Amino acid sequence: ATAAQPAAGGTRNAPAHSAPPDPAAAAFPLECGPVEAVVQKTATGDLDGDGHPETVAAVRCDAGMGTPPTGVYVLTRDTDSGKPRVVATLVAPEDRHSVTDLTVRDGAVRATLLGYSSADVPNCCPDLTEHAKWQWRNGTFVEDTPSQARTV
Repeated sequence: ATAAQPAAGGTRNAPAHSAPPDPAAAAFPLECGPVEAVVQKTATGDLDGDGHPETVAAVRCDAGMGTPPTGVYVLTRDTDSGKPRVVATLVAPEDRHSVTDLTVRDGAVRATLLGYSSADVPNCCPDLTEHAKWQWRNGTFVEDTPSQARTV
């Protein structure tokens, strides 16, 4: 996925200081069954250096109990319609993480993720904390997590 895709002719038609994509208007690749998807946290910034802000959204299903897993998605504006669209998944819900902190700083996405040391740990009680960081490099988001970023 690419965070920026220029329009035909190689330039984008949006102004240099366009508004970031609105996550409330986005369709996320998250299956929630009978409950709604909820945007928990957002952060914005120019992640790919094109002068246009992207939005990073932490989204989960609105479950009544337990700790539903969160997906972390990068949104950009479609160059033709201007609508927000998902261009990258940084954390897949299948990874069983929850997000407690989400920021964009210095062109990097940073998140604090809660997870599980094994499948035996109940969904209510994540027992691992991970500090993750992603940066746009050579046309893709690359995770740049310190080797000692996990704690129990």
